[in-house]
Amino acid sequence: MQFSELWLRSFVSPALDSDALGHLLTMAGLEVEEQGGVAAVFSKVVVAQIVEAEKHPNADKLRVCKVDAGQGELLQIVCGAPNAAAGIRIPCALVGADLAGFGIKAAKLRGVESFGMLCSAKELGISDESSGLLVLPEDAPIGTDIREYLKLDDTLFTIKLTPNRADCLSLSGIAREVAALTGSPLSLPVCEAVAATHGETRAVVLDAPAACPSYSGRIVRGVNAKAPTPDWMQQRLVRSGIRSISALVDVTNYVMLELGQPLHAFDADKVTGTVTVRSAAPGEKLTTLDGAERALDPEDVVIADESGPIALAGVMGGSTTEVSTDTTAVLLESATFDQVRVFRTGKRHKLTSEASKRFERIVDPEITVAASDRAAELIVQIAGGVIASPL
Repeated sequence: MQFSELWLRSFVSPALDSDALGHLLTMAGLEVEEQGGVAAVFSKVVVAQIVEAEKHPNADKLRVCKVDAGQGELLQIVCGAPNAAAGIRIPCALVGADLAGFGIKAAKLRGVESFGMLCSAKELGISDESSGLLVLPEDAPIGTDIREYLKLDDTLFTIKLTPNRADCLSLSGIAREVAALTGSPLSLPVCEAVAATHGETRAVVLDAPAACPSYSGRIVRGVNAKAPTPDWMQQRLVRSGIRSISALVDVTNYVMLELGQPLHAFDADKVTGTVTVRSAAPGEKLTTLDGAERALDPEDVVIADESGPIALAGVMGGSTTEVSTDTTAVLLESATFDQVRVFRTGKRHKLTSEASKRFERIVDPEITVAASDRAAELIVQIAGGVIASPL
């Protein structure tokens, strides 16, 4: 389980530095395997905006940029990044900056003076790869220290959990542990019941109650699937080792990391008729989100509609009901699945996921509906829409 110290401290913040916090976790049985900063060590890098970008007179691949870095006058900086263009906001290393031992000085590049350097994510040590300058949001305040703006004074912890500590596969679980060990105040996310604003319903049938003791579905209609995921959410996901995909998918992953309850988002308009949780029938197949067509076993538990299986329960969704940028209605799934069935299904198909890792270790059945409430609320905040009552 990888997580950001700043995210953890938003729930509980004991009077311990990073090293002492790591030692505390290890001594509590949550062994810290890795611990390190989220970015390289650097100084004097600020938010800036390219005001002008003209072709270098003596080099085809270079641009001469006029840059507002909040210094009272525009800086002339020669840049070779392919995406350097007027109007974008980017990190700017000022003269005198130290980028992990590399000093920034005034220089001449092909006969043109340059006073600073425009930076990529790789040059800041945020990413191993980069295709150009790190483009910041349009409202990033010019002149602000980039470490402060991107919250780069953060530490990543990776903890190794024993099978009996499934509760710590979430930030809430780790926060409870830290609060119990230190006596520090605990402030967890509030998951209030969400009032329904439309009356759409859909039948849900549990034909395998031993394999799925509880299933909560909820339809959110009128969403804008093209809405961008907020920067704060993307940042927390990435620092937990999860790639940002889209707002709808990101919300389900975020709530899973926050509360420990895996969720899945179906495109509600691609789900036909009654939703049934059952054992797979002989000969049935399912193409999962990874693009692989899988021959199902009667021991596999599936989520199905009238067309057949649409998800491998507790492991991975199916491609036919995947949300996309054209999605306007979401069917949110929050359920509890039998740990043995999930484990055997994953092993049989040589398939694992963040969801299956949690179901294999038992998910708290008391948070099923609360997690659905939390996810529905976040979807409406980010992508709009109206929420139905739980199915």
